[in-house]
Amino acid sequence: MVYITESTEETEALGAALGRCAADGSVIAMYGGLGAGKTAFIRGLARGMGITARVTSPTFTIVNEYEGARSLFHFDMYRLASADELFDIGWDDYLERGGVCAVEWSENVDGAFDGGEIRVTIDKISDTARRITIEGVDFAYTGS
Repeated sequence: MVYITESTEETEALGAALGRCAADGSVIAMYGGLGAGKTAFIRGLARGMGITARVTSPTFTIVNEYEGARSLFHFDMYRLASADELFDIGWDDYLERGGVCAVEWSENVDGAFDGGEIRVTIDKISDTARRITIEGVDFAYTGS
């Protein structure tokens, strides 16, 4: 399904809606260029999962873990060159823990996915507007 958001708040609200319906154990593969809004979407995702912590991009730490009503593992694969590097940092261990794994820059580690992931692609339309495509989950969003 394709959605158009007109602001960061709308992008976060869409992420929150997905967070409310994404099952524990889900992998959410995020695609989009620099500044597309991947982290904003994941901030909303966390909120929808009942997580109140401040969500930031884990660019230098590779993964941030957030606990709340549920667990969220937020990966940033920008600095990784292959799926092998993701497995080296314990990808399987995170999957076994049963939380939601949200992966920014998924194109860098596509080989780590089994086809069962939720795919979120964010395209920047303007300074504030985004086209967000969500695939791999039965999901309908009608607004905040």
